[in-house]
Amino acid sequence: MCGKLYVVATPIGNLADFSYRAVEILKTVDLIAAEDTRHVKMLLQHYSINNKLISMHQHNEEQAAPSLVEKLKGGLNIALVSDAGTPLLSDPGMPLVKLAKQHDIQVSPIPGACAVIAALSVSGLPVTRFTFEGFLPRTSTARKTFFNAKKSETATWVFYESSHRILASLEDLLEVIPGERRVVVARELTKLFETVVNDTLESVLEKVKNDNNMQKGEFVVLVEGAVIEKHTAEITEEQNHILQVLLKQCSIKTAVAMATEITGARKKVLYQAALDMKEN
Repeated sequence: MCGKLYVVATPIGNLADFSYRAVEILKTVDLIAAEDTRHVKMLLQHYSINNKLISMHQHNEEQAAPSLVEKLKGGLNIALVSDAGTPLLSDPGMPLVKLAKQHDIQVSPIPGACAVIAALSVSGLPVTRFTFEGFLPRTSTARKTFFNAKKSETATWVFYESSHRILASLEDLLEVIPGERRVVVARELTKLFETVVNDTLESVLEKVKNDNNMQKGEFVVLVEGAVIEKHTAEITEEQNHILQVLLKQCSIKTAVAMATEITGARKKVLYQAALDMKEN
């Protein structure tokens, strides 16, 4: 009988942000696969967890995954953890999870801290729809290309950035999107110097530029989605009145057809005007 693979979320800063279930899982599994065994040892020591650790990081995960799957097939239970937060979200682990699934091994999530969700929850930006973009490219040219591709996105979008590039990334962003667009910089979430700044892009950039502390730590950046302006079709007051009267009695298609015949206006213009009226 195969063992089970547990994907365990760990604290992103505050060690108290760890569930009872996660502690129990890490105590009882046969093996813990960790991104950095030295880092995870601090967490394990804090919760008096004494268990076998094996290193599995971005440089060896392709090679490590098959041997770990063999152990799972042999009946061992294994926990997968990253340095902080939920594994696989810009962290190692995908080859192991994918291979385990291919071998019909049960993979169970042990939910917990996640920097993306934590930042969204306190951002003050719309979160009904959002996209997560992971870490940005390292070069300015590549970042600007990325920003140009995202500038018309209407949902909130989120990315991670390092202390070495946070200022440069915001400067590149300002070259691509309007300075009045709202941006949130969430720094050192759940840690002692946690800071969440919500302002226009221009103002956020100034705060980061003028405060050295705002250039230290780990960052989640959230960008307000673009607002697509609706342009009401230009029609005369008389055409507008006729269309409004017809829409009260007819479908859009019929009202537009009749208004076109009565007024002589272009059908396409009247149709767009009708759509605008219905939406408003």
